[in-house]
Amino acid sequence: MKKTNHVNVKEMGFGQLFEQISPEEISDNVFTLVGKDFFAITAGKADHYNSMIGSGGGLGVLFKKPVTWCVIRADRHTLEMIEKERTYTLSYFPDEHREQMLFLGSKSGRDSGKMKEVQLTSVQTPSGDMSFKEARLIFECKLTELTTPKPDDFCTQEAKDYVTEAYKEENHYRKYVFGEITHVWVRK
Repeated sequence: MKKTNHVNVKEMGFGQLFEQISPEEISDNVFTLVGKDFFAITAGKADHYNSMIGSGGGLGVLFKKPVTWCVIRADRHTLEMIEKERTYTLSYFPDEHREQMLFLGSKSGRDSGKMKEVQLTSVQTPSGDMSFKEARLIFECKLTELTTPKPDDFCTQEAKDYVTEAYKEENHYRKYVFGEITHVWVRK
């Protein structure tokens, strides 16, 4: 990935910044992507969208399609928008944007203007989904499945304990969000 001058990034269009690759061409280590890197989960369209920080999840094949999955608390505004729109993006950033990623996780977009406050430049993909010009890797996804696991669905005591602790309050329930990867974009 070559560096793009940050001064010009805000003025550049999507096609000037990103090129499409196939999911098989992703060169990142999947365990680093989903286990160590922060990423933004974004849903909505240009007139109204919301992002949250993501951590954890996975990549794989489901129903013979490339998919990603992530875990989102049931009360998150971004999850409501994913359910409504049925599409979303996962955007990965260079480490220099870590502070802005943490900002996305610090407040709800439902009752704040965080999308206007974040110091990242929004951009619409050719499909109409939202991401950010500063991203280095973007997955566009089509919602495939939402699942709310119960503690009894897990087989190890460690997993049962984790889910039981996370589900102490109803709004803390997690949904597993599975999405078919429809496009992968990398920074030019």
